[in-house]
Amino acid sequence: MTVLHANGVPLTALDLAFASFLQQAQPSADQRHLWLAALVSHQFGRSHVCLDLDQLRLRPDQTLGWEAAALALLPPGLASAASDLPWAVGPASPLVLDGARLYLRRNWQAEQAIATSIRARLALPGTDPWVWADALDSLFASTTSAPASAGPDWQKVACALAARGRFTLITGGPGTGKTTTVVRLLALLQSQASHPLRVALAAPTGKAATRLGDSMASAAQQLPQQLRLPWAMRAQTLHKLLQVRPALVVGAPPALALDLVVVDEASMIDLELMARLLAAVPLEARLVLLGDKDQLASVEAGAVMAQLCEDAQSGGYNAESMAWVRQASGQDISAWAGPGTALAQQTVMLRHSHRFAAAGLIGQWAAAVNAGDVVATQSLWERTPGWAADAASGDSVHRLCGHGTSASLWSALAELARTVWKPWREKIPVGVCDDAQALMLLQAFGRFQVLCALREGPWGVHALNRLLANALGFAADGWYAGRPIMVTRNDYNLGLMNGDVGLCLPTARGLRVAFRDDAAAVRWVLPSRLDAVETVFAMTVHKSQGSEFEHVALVLPDHAVAVLNRELLYTGITRAKAQLTLVLTQQQVLYQAVTQKVWRSGGLSSALWSAGNMTRHEN
Repeated sequence: MTVLHANGVPLTALDLAFASFLQQAQPSADQRHLWLAALVSHQFGRSHVCLDLDQLRLRPDQTLGWEAAALALLPPGLASAASDLPWAVGPASPLVLDGARLYLRRNWQAEQAIATSIRARLALPGTDPWVWADALDSLFASTTSAPASAGPDWQKVACALAARGRFTLITGGPGTGKTTTVVRLLALLQSQASHPLRVALAAPTGKAATRLGDSMASAAQQLPQQLRLPWAMRAQTLHKLLQVRPALVVGAPPALALDLVVVDEASMIDLELMARLLAAVPLEARLVLLGDKDQLASVEAGAVMAQLCEDAQSGGYNAESMAWVRQASGQDISAWAGPGTALAQQTVMLRHSHRFAAAGLIGQWAAAVNAGDVVATQSLWERTPGWAADAASGDSVHRLCGHGTSASLWSALAELARTVWKPWREKIPVGVCDDAQALMLLQAFGRFQVLCALREGPWGVHALNRLLANALGFAADGWYAGRPIMVTRNDYNLGLMNGDVGLCLPTARGLRVAFRDDAAAVRWVLPSRLDAVETVFAMTVHKSQGSEFEHVALVLPDHAVAVLNRELLYTGITRAKAQLTLVLTQQQVLYQAVTQKVWRSGGLSSALWSAGNMTRHEN
């Protein structure tokens, strides 16, 4: 029997075991077949949906993330050997060869299911524009979502297109009004409904779900009186909505008896979860996905939102869509005309940020990093002042570099934390803490956050949490009054979700952890009941998605690492509403990260294009 000899290459034991399993079930004499099987598993472990054979042939280093020495061990003609791969034959084969992409069957099925569902939703007949015109004018009469010079009111356009069809993508950077737009959309749809709509609001994490509910509840108060909504704004995690339980066999998704499903932070949704969402939402219901296509993709396999919104910047609206939008909303989107897909007609990019001005410092940093513009990033860095205790408030960016050594930078970061968190630290009571104090302390703590690229190492979350706890006069570990914690796993018994942040405080019954619930009240939990939490003076950028803070300190490692890329930088930078402090020892690490863009293989776009009713529409 042929055995895969993979000494010197970064394949995991799981990759090798998978290839060995296939070989035992159906032996192949071609050594390349075992390599292909192991590489499919390898790519899945790196969050790729498939092994892209064309990319493997042309750019193996970028495709696999291997050094030259490991690449030299790959057998020649590897990509071409996929054409007679024995484990990709038949309707139940463990691997699927689709064009130049080699999949695990489960991934291929999920991708096909997503494409099929989206095609079916886009094929449904749309509504007439005149139905929505008066209500849209009422909703947008007293406010404007962007300066007149910015062109169309994209929030109004988004509401119109979402009312027209059953599937809509709304993308945009931080503060562009995605949740405000959806509140208006709810009011718009309710205005034409004969009964209170059945609505579900969801997000991938508990923290993102809480923020979605809060943001929408706040925006709902700004609606005209005659268009106020007849229900409360409550959001839940996507896992709870879809009845996904870890460590259990996941059956068929629930059949959701709903009229509208809105999912925020859709860039965090992986391939399988997106397939489950689309299977659960009935075709006759409206499904609206919100997210920033330029943020970090999901931790698990896939970059679904980024692939679906890849042409959102250019628009690609056909003549029919432009005429429909003009009749329904009075907005002219002809400057964004072009040969677009049927999906492009239901995709809207919000372009005006209300969190920070595009011309402001945070906006400039976000734009330069997102564009991969190293020259602009270097210029911004040279103009960025050092942080000081009296650093200006408002839209400001500072840098923290220490004095050229890691020890001095740690000291400087500790001083920053002591200064910024001093008002919060001084308000932690020695005696009994009541609900009002707990809410105030949770809010005060959440104004500032240290974000890291890594979990391990001297500049990772674990090390910095110890450093910051010590700087603030707390213990390095254990439970103590003032310890901020983050839930790291959904706990349905306690009603706590991954990403929920709590604060350990003294009560009449001893130490308890205060969490803010959906009703802006406090829920107290005994520390011993929390078995999946971690201290959160510092958190990873990944964990911060769906959050915003008045002031962010973004800490970069002292050397380039694979996870440090422009998407991570952009996500970290844009968590800041007012102040951003960049913490690093080596400028070159920053510049190199700007040049690194996340690439994930997948064929979702091709799967959508391959169907006849997804052809390009010419104007």
